[in-house]
Amino acid sequence: MRATHTRAYAGAKAHASVARDVLALVLWPVPLLVVAAAALPASLSGGGTRRWFGGRAESQRAEAQAAKDDAAAAFYELDTAQRDLRISIETITAVDSSPGARRVVEEFAALGRRIDEVSHGYITAVDAHDLDRDDLDASVAARARGELTRAKDELVRVKGELDRFAQGLGPLLDTAETQLARLAPAVERARQALLAASNALDSVRGSGLRADDLAARLASLAPELTKLNEGAGRHGVTETLQRADRVVRDAEAVRGEAERLPERAAEIDKRLVSLRTRAQALTTRASGVEPVLSELRRRYSAACWQDLQPVPALAVEHVRLAEEKLTEAAKARTEQRWPDATALLGTVRALLNSTDEAVSAAGDRLRRLDAVAKDPKHEIERTRFAIRDAQRLAMQGRSTPDPRHARPLDESVARLDRAVAGLEGRHPDYWHFLTETEAVRGAVTHVVEQIREERGGGA
Repeated sequence: MRATHTRAYAGAKAHASVARDVLALVLWPVPLLVVAAAALPASLSGGGTRRWFGGRAESQRAEAQAAKDDAAAAFYELDTAQRDLRISIETITAVDSSPGARRVVEEFAALGRRIDEVSHGYITAVDAHDLDRDDLDASVAARARGELTRAKDELVRVKGELDRFAQGLGPLLDTAETQLARLAPAVERARQALLAASNALDSVRGSGLRADDLAARLASLAPELTKLNEGAGRHGVTETLQRADRVVRDAEAVRGEAERLPERAAEIDKRLVSLRTRAQALTTRASGVEPVLSELRRRYSAACWQDLQPVPALAVEHVRLAEEKLTEAAKARTEQRWPDATALLGTVRALLNSTDEAVSAAGDRLRRLDAVAKDPKHEIERTRFAIRDAQRLAMQGRSTPDPRHARPLDESVARLDRAVAGLEGRHPDYWHFLTETEAVRGAVTHVVEQIREERGGGA
């Protein structure tokens, strides 16, 4: 459309040149004006057939020229609006690939075709009439004025369509401009995050820590930085924003881990010492399990202690494995294989925890059996109290209990009675009694929770 715009203004430029010549004559001194008048062509000095002032032809010529100027102005406004709108469309398409954005592009293309049509009509009207001809007929000037006026009206009409179309782009354009406004800051944040991660890594390495895994993770972000530097023009605004956010997140993770690495190394050193001390203590404690088992075997039936028989050997084996893993963890720490060291220490801790529980279970078993053998009534009353409390709750506000609550409570009463009956005899199984009463209390607690839940948390 720019080439047609140049052609359209050719005639207007020639007309402006004549006007400047006339203005120059007015400004000349009088003696020169006389000389110049003698040198003017006959058509301008009054000796020819063309008349510059007065007459119907000149009036029509002036009106046609005014119509031509108006059409040129309308053409210029339409061309400017189309250029501005093209920038808006390009802004939207750079960010948005949704069906709505694609529809906008298609509508703009259709408008462009209509603009080309009316522009062609305008140029045709301009080229069809030479308004500067000396022998311009009044009827020809009138026809030119009419055609140029119609061309101008078409240009104005299409300009109105373009303006209405532009107004409808508001939401899409606002979103696109917001995305574009985020672009430069997002890319800069990504660069700064990478720089901060690199500096943190250099600082850690300066303290003697290698941090090879962090260095590898940071190096893997280099291709992403290259794509960010290539810009949104190549990779798209949305993809570039997502890439920038991803680089920021990954770089900040590397930086954070690098800054915590000295603390992490110190923590691993501390855990190595602590777990080694604990393993040694467990070795001592495990040696005391056998006397406890001897006491259990001497005073209680086999059912009360058979499950504890493997504890001494198991404790020795677990402590041995724990010490092997501690050695491996220490080696990983020396080689600065931080994830390996951390994982090995976790294994050591799990081994020592299970050993601690097994060793403690033997002594705890003896204490509990001694207590119930001396006074089983305490355990019985404790369990019966739990059952009665649940029964009162089940009857609260009711004349008969809900079978869903009454049945498990009745079963708990019968189960407790059977456990108490099992204490009769020369060698009662106190451990079975203890596990049964504990199981009864667990069942009763479940019923209480169910009742309270059904009543909305009420007592």
